[in-house]
Amino acid sequence: MNVIELKNIVKTYDMGVAQQVQALRGVDLSIGKNEYVAIMGPSGSGKSTLMNVIGCLDTPTSGSYHFNGVSVGDMDDNALARIRNKEIGFVFQTFNLLGRSDSLHNVELPLIYAGVPSGERRRRAKETLEHVGLGDRTHHKPNELSGGQRQRVAVARALVTRPSIILADEPTGNLDTKTGEEIMRLIEDLHRQGNTIILVTHEADIAEHAHRVVRLRDGLIETDEKVNKRKTYSAVS
Repeated sequence: MNVIELKNIVKTYDMGVAQQVQALRGVDLSIGKNEYVAIMGPSGSGKSTLMNVIGCLDTPTSGSYHFNGVSVGDMDDNALARIRNKEIGFVFQTFNLLGRSDSLHNVELPLIYAGVPSGERRRRAKETLEHVGLGDRTHHKPNELSGGQRQRVAVARALVTRPSIILADEPTGNLDTKTGEEIMRLIEDLHRQGNTIILVTHEADIAEHAHRVVRLRDGLIETDEKVNKRKTYSAVS
């Protein structure tokens, strides 16, 4: 069974004064468990809109979306919030960290929303920071960390709820090449451990890390191809 099943997804934005923008124009996409998929496309192709629909951050105008066999359109707000908090881990280009909070608090935030007791969530947050190589940065605030370290904190926050799917939206966009490669090694490691990875990028060298590349253009899937792996990394210690 596919974990993601989209059929004829349309997303139209009302821009006012009888003007509409059709960001997605009938997308069919299936993603299986433990796949590593890159979604590519030029600016305005619909890739970020598609990511938001997959992540239950936005609702399609029409079409059907089944997540683990269950219709997302039939879910209430609580069920959607549970998917966003428990089933999917989000990694963003801009990190989205709380500037006044240390790494530990930033990572434990999803567990606070999930109602996990204080001692348990702090233990899990610390373990997850250690997993991404930041066990010695638990009490550092974002402005005390490098760009790569901040993105590692963001990855730890995405992992702390133990999700099955990681959605990464341009995760290396604000990083230099060397640091970006380090983050991609970490994502590769997560895939080897069994996570389904969905990566949105406009950079071909980043998409090369995936096993399948879906290219969008003008709100439609232009190509959907398996790729030969050209980049292989050892696990991150």
